[in-house]
Formats: sequence, structure tokens, C-alpha cells
Amino acid sequence: MEYANSIDAEDDQFACRYDTQLLIDRRDQDLDETAITDYIASHFEGNSLIVVGDADLIKIHFHTNEPWRILEYGASVGEIYDIVVEDMIRQSNGLDG
Repeated sequence: MEYANSIDAEDDQFACRYDTQLLIDRRDQDLDETAITDYIASHFEGNSLIVVGDADLIKIHFHTNEPWRILEYGASVGEIYDIVVEDMIRQSNGLDG
């Protein structure tokens, strides 16, 4: 099941309202970019998924309606920081995120 691609941003640019970004630092084990990508894609609904990094540091960018779930997952695999959750509807209306 591939949730990450379940909503087409072209159909509704705000179908997934929150632009969620975070960094994950290695804790006890090496980080695995592919495993993190696969987990997010199969467990969370959203779009515009980008996961980049290496064994020590991963950056995640994901549009979702449930940003707290991505943060919980990130915290389960490493130390999370530089967290940004922006409401894209508020941004498009000229309001602060």
C-alpha cells in the first residue's frame, strides 16, 4: 500500500495542508534513507515526499494532514530537530504559518 502517492497535488494543491520538515540525527544505529522513505510511503498519507541524507543525518520533507505522526516516527528512529510545520493554506492567504 503506497500512501505517500495517494493524493495528487495537481488535483488539489492543498489536499495535504501541512508542509512538514525535520532533521533526524543518528542515535544508536545508522540511519537508513531507503528504509525511512519506504516506511513513510507505506504508513502515512501525504505527498511531495523527499528523504535525503546518510547514516548520520536525514532530512525529511513531506506534505501531510497529520504532521505529528511524522514527528513521532522521526523521534522513534533518531533525535529530531530543526522542525518546521507550515500551514500552506494560511501561507497562500498571506497569513503567518
